[in-house]
Amino acid sequence: MDVTEMDALLKRAVEAWGAPGAALVGVQGDEVLYMGCAGVKELGKPDPVTPDTLFAIASTTKAFTCTTIAMMANEGKMSWDDPVSKYVDYFRLSDPLANANVTLRDLVTHRTGMSRNDMLWYGSANTREEVIRRIGLVKPNTSFRSTYEYNNIMYATAGVAVGNADGSSWEDVVRKRIFEPLGMTGANFSTHDAVKSPDYATPHHKGEDGITQAVPWRNLDNCAPGGSINAGVRDLSKWLRFQINEGVFEGKTLISPEKLLETRTPQIVTPAVPNGISPVTLGAYGLGWAVYAYRGHTVCSHGGALDGFRSHVVLIPHLKMGFAILVNLSPSALVESVRNSLLDMALGAEPEDWNSKTIAQQEEAIAKEQKERLERRDKSHKETKPSRELSAYTGAYENKAYGAAHITLVNGALALQWSWLNLPLEHLHFDTFLAETEAHPRVTEVAQFELDKEGEVAVLNVIGQEFTKVKAK
Repeated sequence: MDVTEMDALLKRAVEAWGAPGAALVGVQGDEVLYMGCAGVKELGKPDPVTPDTLFAIASTTKAFTCTTIAMMANEGKMSWDDPVSKYVDYFRLSDPLANANVTLRDLVTHRTGMSRNDMLWYGSANTREEVIRRIGLVKPNTSFRSTYEYNNIMYATAGVAVGNADGSSWEDVVRKRIFEPLGMTGANFSTHDAVKSPDYATPHHKGEDGITQAVPWRNLDNCAPGGSINAGVRDLSKWLRFQINEGVFEGKTLISPEKLLETRTPQIVTPAVPNGISPVTLGAYGLGWAVYAYRGHTVCSHGGALDGFRSHVVLIPHLKMGFAILVNLSPSALVESVRNSLLDMALGAEPEDWNSKTIAQQEEAIAKEQKERLERRDKSHKETKPSRELSAYTGAYENKAYGAAHITLVNGALALQWSWLNLPLEHLHFDTFLAETEAHPRVTEVAQFELDKEGEVAVLNVIGQEFTKVKAK
């Protein structure tokens, strides 16, 4: 690998994407090939990104969670095929078959039949235990073990299981089994700790208008094992060396190669081409890692996406190479662009302009979403009105898992309040309303009311859930 070209690659990507800053590290065997940074921690301020600058690594955290389970399994303290109830007595799935048979392996391979339901944790006041309890009240989306359906809450549950098996917490287990032995002294688990650090990146969001602005750090304490770790590339270089050297770090074996490599063994088939343009085939998911063929070569990786941050960690096992890419901008496919370019370099493939390709793809996706929003309005039935007077729609609506949503009248128009959402409702047609905001995080929701046989407003469908109106006593 050409270190000069890696440096140029990172800088080209930051410029092409208009990112505030980014960091990249590459290792081979026990050697750090490259560790470099570009740009600044926050737009408008001169402080440059450093190898120790903390970024939210988001869902690349999942490999840490699975590695701790593998370490516990290595010592006979856990097994991937243990029932979840052995460690988390309050965990439930609403499907009786799934509930009776669900294992730790099912949780971390995204095959429980449950769709994401991220709104149960994202921005909510629910504790980690409450989030896990509430997912048990949600109906499954597909049948048990039939389909890959990404689910952060199942990882939160797996993390609680690890902590309970150890008699501590997920954070304590990761700290004492991974951070401390690897010397990852800057890494932490919470927004609260990240912003107290002397060296951290500010997240940024790029709106559909092309304007990039700083946004607040998103706290993930209530779903932490699914994506809360914050780290810089210096610390991640040690994580990569540990992974590439099959559980050995600076001469000390932290886990047997067999137990660690199991985490990178395919468990369930996934879509073969995740972003539509990469030369990726034979897609699968392991235990905290995506496993696929890139130009015919086996690659293990995981991406992370959170408000204002993107991350990607890549392993090329047969070359004993690994990379980590971090950026403080979302939405952005910069990390995938850099990943693909690095893979092409490592594998000796003809270079491609991945920045141009992925930027075009993202612009196409944004244009498609904008078009769909316009078409929704254009296709609405004009000159219709709600079935009832607006006051009839007001009140509390309950959902067992999602709690209460409230509809109120504000300045003669309906408004929705649920969790962190507080949005005006714009009449679309009949008993259907739009709840939209362009502020970060952007929300585009359709709120549809249903009447009962007596003509009373009885149901509210919104955020993909059904809420039943609470009758006045």
